[in-house]
Amino acid sequence: MDKILFIVSPNIQNEDFFKPSYNVRIVRKGKKDFGSVLTDMPIGVLSMSSFLKKHLKVETKLIDFNVTLNEMKEYSFGSFSELFESTLLGLKQTGYNPDIVGISTLFTSAYQNMLAIAKYCRKNFPFALILAGGGVPTNMYKNIFQDSRDFDALCYGEGEKPLLKLLTFGDKKKYLDESPSWITRTKVEKNLVFKHDFLSDLDEIPFYDYGLFEKDKYSLNPAITAYAGVAEKKQNFHVMTSRGCTFRCIFCSSHTVHGRKMRYFSLKRVKEDLIRLRDEFGARVIVFQDDHLLADKERAHKIIHILKKLGLASVFQNGLALYALDRRMLLDLKSAGVDSLLLSIESGSSRVLKEIMHKPLDLKVVKRVAEDCRELEIYSSVNILIGLPGETKKDIEEAISFLKTLDANWFLVFCANPLVGSEMFDICVKKNYLKGEYIGSDYKKAVVETEDFTAEYIQETAYRMNLELNFVYNSDLRLLDYKTALKGFENAIKAKNDHALAYYYASKCYAALGEKDKAKKYLELAKKFSKLPFWQKYVKLFKIPIENPD
Repeated sequence: MDKILFIVSPNIQNEDFFKPSYNVRIVRKGKKDFGSVLTDMPIGVLSMSSFLKKHLKVETKLIDFNVTLNEMKEYSFGSFSELFESTLLGLKQTGYNPDIVGISTLFTSAYQNMLAIAKYCRKNFPFALILAGGGVPTNMYKNIFQDSRDFDALCYGEGEKPLLKLLTFGDKKKYLDESPSWITRTKVEKNLVFKHDFLSDLDEIPFYDYGLFEKDKYSLNPAITAYAGVAEKKQNFHVMTSRGCTFRCIFCSSHTVHGRKMRYFSLKRVKEDLIRLRDEFGARVIVFQDDHLLADKERAHKIIHILKKLGLASVFQNGLALYALDRRMLLDLKSAGVDSLLLSIESGSSRVLKEIMHKPLDLKVVKRVAEDCRELEIYSSVNILIGLPGETKKDIEEAISFLKTLDANWFLVFCANPLVGSEMFDICVKKNYLKGEYIGSDYKKAVVETEDFTAEYIQETAYRMNLELNFVYNSDLRLLDYKTALKGFENAIKAKNDHALAYYYASKCYAALGEKDKAKKYLELAKKFSKLPFWQKYVKLFKIPIENPD
């Protein structure tokens, strides 16, 4: 029986964890602040594990270092490498020896972590096949083989069928050399072309192997806690009911793993899985990871009705296509208990949306969806990207002007970063727009520099927009909805406990609600933190009367 060890790389760079920058969410461990780590359930790993167990007698094990980092109340290691080395050595000392190690790496921010994990896997399990899969290996195989000698092969795209075929083949190394779905150093040197090996019928995948981990470990998921509008934070389970995306957004590379053609689990199967998650695992919130859940609107309506009937709340982590969020869809979502939506608007500039992003979205639709969400009491968070090649400072300022008029509750403003495999990455390489160390960068660190802007300008502007849209021109405050406004301000304080602007505007809300003691306490904290050099700059920029409030 083959033993397979699945490892999920931390989705944060070593430096960003140990020395978080001013514009990121932080967590307190012991007496120190660290960068926050996402703990999304590793859907790809769970799918592969269940698929393999359906066809073979295999033993699978999971180490998710994102969960490991979140679980630690204090952090005693000096680097991620020390953590990896200690964990894998400890596993070896228990007598565990895997036949295959599969390292899942979805984001470039995990690139260096993946290499370090492979190094210590090779050291502790010298006879195991060391493999990697996900968006990073699919798109960065040349970099990986250049930077590491520890990998036997990398999976091209989805891994269920390639991994099953590998395990059923007698001579595994020979199969890796022959299969076009496995990338090896020799093939790269020969400039061979690689091919996806997709499952056309997703129902062939059994119920995900959620038994690979302890469910409570993922209740720490900041992807849930970051949404101020989500009432229920615990017992959330991730699902993916479809694969593929028909859109061609310049910044996205998901098609390199799942393709552009939509594939679906049947509705019967979706219902069975949701019932099982509720009854056997105690699920209360379903987190959808579909890239384009609304590609088939009627199917989406039926899934929403299933959720309603089963009494399950839902979060759509990758957002929902705004063109499909008509009144009927929003009413359906509301009737199913959906109290929060992520609106993937991406830009408030029509020119940027159409000419640069290739995103077919009309700003009139954006206004209508935001207004409908507010009317239906659905808390709306808006995704915004700035700093794409071809975008100008004028575009960004025009976008800000439009976004100030939206009735959305909160804005998530990010630096547009080039995912390897995206059209944006190709443009940036061709025009030499990438500055500094772009491999491993995330959406808080700008690395694109064009004729129109510097990377520093984009990073600073993204944070300024965050403050301007969420605090100075907060729509809930503008519309006198003080209780809802407080959700966002209190959430910001949890993420950054010296947030002078959050304390100031929260104090205004408490005063309006008649809670004088809290208003006074928060105003004093606002005054205290506004004296810090970092906050002095923004208090002056926005002319905020913290010392002499109304």
